[in-house]
Amino acid sequence: MGSAKSSLVAAAAVLVSTGAIAADLPIKAPVVEEIGVWYLRGDLGFSNQQVSSVTNPGGNPAINPAIIAVGSNGLGFDAAPLFGMGVGFRWRNWLRFDVTGQYRGSANFHDSDNTIFHNGAATGFGADNYTARKSEWLALANAYVDFGRWWRVTPFLGAGVGVAQVNIMSFRDDGVASLFPPGSGVGPGTTYFADASRWNFAWALHAGLGYNVTPDVTLELAYHFVNLGSGQTGLPHNFDGSPILPASANAPFSFNTITSHDLTLGMRWFFY
Repeated sequence: MGSAKSSLVAAAAVLVSTGAIAADLPIKAPVVEEIGVWYLRGDLGFSNQQVSSVTNPGGNPAINPAIIAVGSNGLGFDAAPLFGMGVGFRWRNWLRFDVTGQYRGSANFHDSDNTIFHNGAATGFGADNYTARKSEWLALANAYVDFGRWWRVTPFLGAGVGVAQVNIMSFRDDGVASLFPPGSGVGPGTTYFADASRWNFAWALHAGLGYNVTPDVTLELAYHFVNLGSGQTGLPHNFDGSPILPASANAPFSFNTITSHDLTLGMRWFFY
């Protein structure tokens, strides 16, 4: 019994002395290093674009008193491919920035107008079918917030600002008109418009998922809402290139507030 008690006393003394020594040692907290990392990116996808309105001074009743009413039908664009590249910097585990350049492929435009107008004592009824093609160059500076990683998947949100060059090409107006009472000789006609480009302020919102394939490679699936500003055609002309007369009819069409819902698949390559 005395031997057992002596052993317990000795063990306690050892523990006390070990604790005293440990108390004298500095305690070092774990350090998480967040070193900035550069990356390259590439993206491909498709656009789903809209335009709020397409207008021409000649079709505005407030400017042209001969116009009684105008109704639009089928206004919009077809989907089109897009391709992008960029360079970025991950500043923290949760925050990164990049600069991207994107070519947005040619999208077909279509619209139809039904018009009621005055022609002297007669009332006219007209229908116009509009066709064109549109493409853009888009450059953005973007910032993203990454929300952690679960099973190699990282959700993120982002926003960007930049510039867009909106190109309107091959705009054409195929129209037909008739008068009541009939007999004035009004009939079908086609007007062509010169190609034109316009630079605009652009902005975008981003949301998506990144999948960590390897420590150096991330696969990205993302949605983007993009505001590209407005576009404009060149001046109208006849099929032989001669100007439209009278000169007051020489006005371009404006594409007002072009936006797009984009879906992209991309890759990011990190350089550690």
